Amino acid sequence: MSAAAGLPVVPTGDLDALLAAVSAERMSAAVARLASDEFTGRRVGTAGGNAARTWLTRQLTDIGATPTTDPFTVPAVPDVYRAPTVHWGQTPLAFGRDVAIHLASADMPAPRAGELGVAGVDDPVDRWLLVPSGMSLFDAYGHAYRAAGLLLPRGVDADGWQYTMLAGPNPGPLPILTVETALHRRMLDEGGTLTADAPIRRTDVIGTNLHGRIRSPEPGRTDLLLAAHYDGVGDHPRLRQPAAADNASGVAVVCEVARLLAPALPGGAGLSVALLDGEETGALGSAHHAARLTGSPLVVNVDGAGHLHDAAAVEAGGPAHGLLAVLDQAGRHTGVPLAAGPVASDNRRYAAAGFAAIGIGAGMVGYHSPADVPAHVQPEALTAIARLVLATVWLASTTAAGASNADAHR
Repeated sequence: MSAAAGLPVVPTGDLDALLAAVSAERMSAAVARLASDEFTGRRVGTAGGNAARTWLTRQLTDIGATPTTDPFTVPAVPDVYRAPTVHWGQTPLAFGRDVAIHLASADMPAPRAGELGVAGVDDPVDRWLLVPSGMSLFDAYGHAYRAAGLLLPRGVDADGWQYTMLAGPNPGPLPILTVETALHRRMLDEGGTLTADAPIRRTDVIGTNLHGRIRSPEPGRTDLLLAAHYDGVGDHPRLRQPAAADNASGVAVVCEVARLLAPALPGGAGLSVALLDGEETGALGSAHHAARLTGSPLVVNVDGAGHLHDAAAVEAGGPAHGLLAVLDQAGRHTGVPLAAGPVASDNRRYAAAGFAAIGIGAGMVGYHSPADVPAHVQPEALTAIARLVLATVWLASTTAAGASNADAHR
């Protein structure tokens, strides 16, 4: 990103002392705790998600915030309530690697056996139809009258896992399994029989945002909101999905920055933290929060601070020109390279509501899979993103970065 013109020269002595105090060890410990078995992947509306929020409430209190909770309804959350049992002939297929349940699958608790066929080629009746690569699910339905079910190809990550999603299509009329791409090709070539169930249901749950006000702004001063979602896609039966990078890492960064700035933020600026639920179900927590948010805070959202490659990805939305210029200055001051790129997270909900919002991400390993473990979260990535966010907030508190957003909300 280009250098920002017209920004005031800000004394950085206190800032540099704060940057030096950023603790990778403290953030790594927070990631490990949030990714622990106790919190069961932190899916919205689960006991593990609730326990994680209780732990985070104590962290905000320790920082000096005044925590409050705000519940909201999350409809039709997919829940794989039992690991599916799938056999190709006599060969068992591994859940999470060879096969998974598609979000559009109908619930089928009892196993169903059938010959393999090809959608659009073979008689569909009582067959498990392999959907050729390139055929849409909509078109596959057109070839699947009275079929046993559909089998769609899906790639796996570097560790051999299929990824889990919670936001997507509504259930259709048939059970649908996703099959690892190479195995799907073998099935197309070799045929045979398949016996499988598809135990998936949808449940309405309650999500809960956690908000902590640390300092209220003095009249006419900038107000800053640090945001990160604490929910994950959650564990499946017999399949741990720790959600370390996505987004325990972002939560750890936000808490670290708030801890350091709580006693030291200059310029009479305000500071608060939003730890959001329901991001994995369509960013419903931030939509709920943005609709209830008052004032004109500048929003910095962190999603995925686990693996820094060439640059941190930055997406700006709303009246964020001043905040983006400050972020650019912070990147140059901390030596963290920035690149404009999609950060498809809660920042978009705040921007859509008219707030100046920036999303920051640094990548991850094992997206939505059992491979998203604390060992894959780089301490140096946590440090770099925390330093970048800290410098951005500190510099924004001493500039007129919030003026355009304040004007937009008058």
